[in-house]
Amino acid sequence: MSKVRVIARLDVKNDYLVKGIQLEGLRKLGSPHDFAARYYEQGIDEILYMDIVASLYNRNNLSDIVRRTTEDIFIPITVGGGLRSVEDVRSILSMGADKVAVNTAAIRDENIITRVAQSFGSQCMVLSIEAKRRADGHYEAYFDNGRNHSGKEVVEWARRGVALGAGEILLTSVDKEGLQRGMDDDLIKAVTEAVDVPVIVSGGCGCAADAVHAVSAGASAVAAASILHYNKTTVPELKDALRAAGVEVRR
Repeated sequence: MSKVRVIARLDVKNDYLVKGIQLEGLRKLGSPHDFAARYYEQGIDEILYMDIVASLYNRNNLSDIVRRTTEDIFIPITVGGGLRSVEDVRSILSMGADKVAVNTAAIRDENIITRVAQSFGSQCMVLSIEAKRRADGHYEAYFDNGRNHSGKEVVEWARRGVALGAGEILLTSVDKEGLQRGMDDDLIKAVTEAVDVPVIVSGGCGCAADAVHAVSAGASAVAAASILHYNKTTVPELKDALRAAGVEVRR
């Protein structure tokens, strides 16, 4: 197994880094660039920027933030939110992003997955899945920042996305997001066993042990937010704890 990546997830609303619980009740935390720069200095492997209101306004507003970030941060950057077409993707890549995470547009027209993959390579096309557990124990994919039902069962949607060309899955547990009480290992296991591409997991990581469990369930990368933003740990401390638990991470 390749080394597990530790990713900083930064949810952005307008020009502010924000954090909520279950994608609701957003709290402003400051400049996204300043937080990203701090994590870069600490040794984070990748940055994930998500414009969490973009789909509501039918556009991604992160171009300036991404452009500024790439001036002094030299690690892979994934950008998601409001990307509706190949042209939108081309624009954000031209600002310096390395990958794009697409959710709402893919649910509305799954062929965008293939178009992006053919235009820029599968490694660039990340299918973002916001999952909520249903009463029957299965998971449904949501869109518009966890607000709307898609009717798609998560595992089948992940398989379909990969078949269409997605080179990576960003799997967010809306139920766990922001609570810092552990990740949804059942969800992670179900998806990682169903696809043969890397799965980035997000939602609920409150300590290194939660990340270890996620990796044990099959995650290729763990996206952390609250525990970094609120200084519950640092990137070096998190990586050291993962190493101590036998997880191979990048130095």
